[in-house]
Amino acid sequence: MERNQIIGLALIMTMLIGYQLLAPSPEPTKPNPTEQAKNKPNPTATAPVQKQLDSITAKAVYGDFASAAQGTAQDIIVENDDVRVTFSTKGGNVKEVLLKKYKTYQQQPLYLIDAQSSKFSLELPTNKGTVNLSELYFTTDSQSQTITAGKSAKVAFRLAMGNNQYVEQTYTVQGSGYLIDYDVQLVGLDGLVKNEPTRLVWQDKLKQLENDMAENRKVVTTNYYSDGSLSDIGRGQSDNVEDKIEKPVSWFSHKNKYFLTAFIAKNSPLSNVTLKSLVDATDTTYIKTMQTEGSLATADLKSGKGNFQFFFGPNDYQVVKEVQAAPDFGNNVDLGYAILRPLNKYFFVPMFNFLEKFFSNYGILIIVLVLIVKALMTPLVYKSYVSMAKMRMLAPELAVIREKVGDDAAKMQQEQMKLYQQVGVSPLSGCIPVLATMPILMSLFFLFPNLIELRQEAFLWAKDLSTYDAPIKLPFSIPFYGAHVSIFTLAMTVSQLVYAWYNNQITPTQVQQPGMPDMRMLTYFMPVMFMFIMNSFPAGLSFYYLVSNVVTILQQQIIRRFVNDDKIRSILEENRKKIASGVKKKSKFSDILERSMKAAEEAKKQSEEAKKQTEAKRQQIKKKNP
Repeated sequence: MERNQIIGLALIMTMLIGYQLLAPSPEPTKPNPTEQAKNKPNPTATAPVQKQLDSITAKAVYGDFASAAQGTAQDIIVENDDVRVTFSTKGGNVKEVLLKKYKTYQQQPLYLIDAQSSKFSLELPTNKGTVNLSELYFTTDSQSQTITAGKSAKVAFRLAMGNNQYVEQTYTVQGSGYLIDYDVQLVGLDGLVKNEPTRLVWQDKLKQLENDMAENRKVVTTNYYSDGSLSDIGRGQSDNVEDKIEKPVSWFSHKNKYFLTAFIAKNSPLSNVTLKSLVDATDTTYIKTMQTEGSLATADLKSGKGNFQFFFGPNDYQVVKEVQAAPDFGNNVDLGYAILRPLNKYFFVPMFNFLEKFFSNYGILIIVLVLIVKALMTPLVYKSYVSMAKMRMLAPELAVIREKVGDDAAKMQQEQMKLYQQVGVSPLSGCIPVLATMPILMSLFFLFPNLIELRQEAFLWAKDLSTYDAPIKLPFSIPFYGAHVSIFTLAMTVSQLVYAWYNNQITPTQVQQPGMPDMRMLTYFMPVMFMFIMNSFPAGLSFYYLVSNVVTILQQQIIRRFVNDDKIRSILEENRKKIASGVKKKSKFSDILERSMKAAEEAKKQSEEAKKQTEAKRQQIKKKNP
């Protein structure tokens, strides 16, 4: 890199750091519940008469649909046990959705969408230009009603053109659940509407429903299913992003942390889809604006194949996995990487839902879950402890070897492996439980932040196990840590340090290579690093790790009482005799180790021989040319 480039980069870094230090950070303003209530439209009230267009303007804008450009919006409300849906004759659209079983983080009614946050439109390609149906007034004979489980209600909106020509949008709401069937039909409009694609546009401003705006912005995404696989846009993005999808899209969802809105094309998929993720960092009401545009086959709308579904509800795996018309819809719940997903899908999620039947307190449920996992892991933990106990018994012999070889770390390691081979001990066997535990810890690392069951569930001082506990607020923000102190994370860190200390006491001393860091010190350093990462993670996850560490220490204490040191010594001596006499076959590990040691010795001999030859040649040259 040239000097000017280095200077330029240094200046840029200086400006960025200076800006971060000197620029005042705006205080986020929390929405005032009183103002929210005052500004919240009454869903039962009829909207005021819209400003009327004169007939000439209406004709110029809407062509043959001009007669529907004037009217009065009327609301139709249908509710079941789970949702209350408000439809409007203006556009014949879903105007508002209230999730009845959930509250916002401020304990306010949870309106997933409303007239201010959601704009859904169908743009028809007519002979006289594009007509936006969301701007026109439909008529309806449907009435507001409440339906019960097992029943359903239809709400039909019609835009009549005369002579049996009309546009009809029909919604079917079931007596329970969050799915709404949506059918669009163009009848007798062949002479008015061209067979070019009908454009669908859905702009969805996702509200702040959880307490942590920054974390929520990271997880907001638009998921879409195309070409047999699920993809997304917007995850972790703090800037505006746009993506064009070349292949047809069967469904898409605008996903908040724990809730989502979705459009499902049952018969004919969307084509020419454009996805946008728009971020306004100064906005304290909406997290992101997710906008999806796509084309529907107008011919399908004319032939009665315009069958779709909306989903307005929680991103609960038990709920979304049951959406039959949308392949892989259950994957809206992020269960981790593909290699970890089966563990969450087939063990932890079912186990969690099973324990919910018996425990209403989720802190107790997490404790029971830890005990079940640890019970299943007990055989591996026992085997690991016995393996480490065997290596600990060899400590006096290793001390004698260390005195013989001195500071030659390579020779010490070679002799140490030879000793393990002679007594039939595999140092890798002690690592098996650790390797088996890692997928479990990583699976939970992905599962807990996406587990809606923990949302707004309190335990001890934590008011909500789905987010961080913050009983201590700091007057300043610590880089990579935050402006709060999570007690569960601190307790987890202490338990990890205690476990590291305890584990170091029972683990045999390993040979340390010159210049390499002491591995034992790393076991103390890693928990502290992990504390910074976990400080803003869900309290439920930190609590699980805390309980897991405590149970692991107790588990090893109990196992220690059942392991007889004298018996282990006799086993080692017996193995030594059997291996030396050839009665007992060497393990695969010992065989591989022996071959590796021989190869290392041979390589060392060759290296020394090459050095001798080089030195001899150098001496010959020196004699010839004194």
